[in-house]
Amino acid sequence: MLRLFLITLALLLAGCDSRPQFVNTDISEAEYARDFALTDHNGKPRTMADFRGKAVVIFFGYTQCPDVCPTTMTGMAEALKLLGGDAAKVQVLFVTVDPERDTQQLLAQYVPVFNPSFLGLYADAQTIARTAQEFRVFYKKQPGSTPTTYTVDHSAGSYVYDPQGRLRLYIKHGEKPEVIAKDLKLLVAGK
Repeated sequence: MLRLFLITLALLLAGCDSRPQFVNTDISEAEYARDFALTDHNGKPRTMADFRGKAVVIFFGYTQCPDVCPTTMTGMAEALKLLGGDAAKVQVLFVTVDPERDTQQLLAQYVPVFNPSFLGLYADAQTIARTAQEFRVFYKKQPGSTPTTYTVDHSAGSYVYDPQGRLRLYIKHGEKPEVIAKDLKLLVAGK
């Protein structure tokens, strides 16, 4: 009888779990990636506080990336399309890890191609290095055939914040737009 009671109690408690069932990795308890101080591709200084009230997706990359960055940005654009009217409640931020080449002008041309609401963020090399360290993002310049044709190896996931500015999710590279949209829908609904 006690065993039956314990099983019933466990099932009831499991049903009372009010946490949302995210598909992507829940990192709500992480003690990193709390804030940044960068400039957007319009020349406006930005911090996380500027985006309160919206879910925020942050991806670190560079404009001359041959594969990971355009794939990620295209996937984010597709996810926003799937959100319909809720897309206005999401801000996607692209943080450059190549401040040497990714100027404000280049980011202003590159980032909005994926979606006009997306913002590119940049700073000097030291600020980018500190920001990447705060977000636990790896990046390293790899020499090319000429000094200006280098590539940059970098982390490929995205961080997602809820509308209150709390870090909530990590999206691995290659996640399907439908899955991203599902998790973003939960966040903009206040879950």
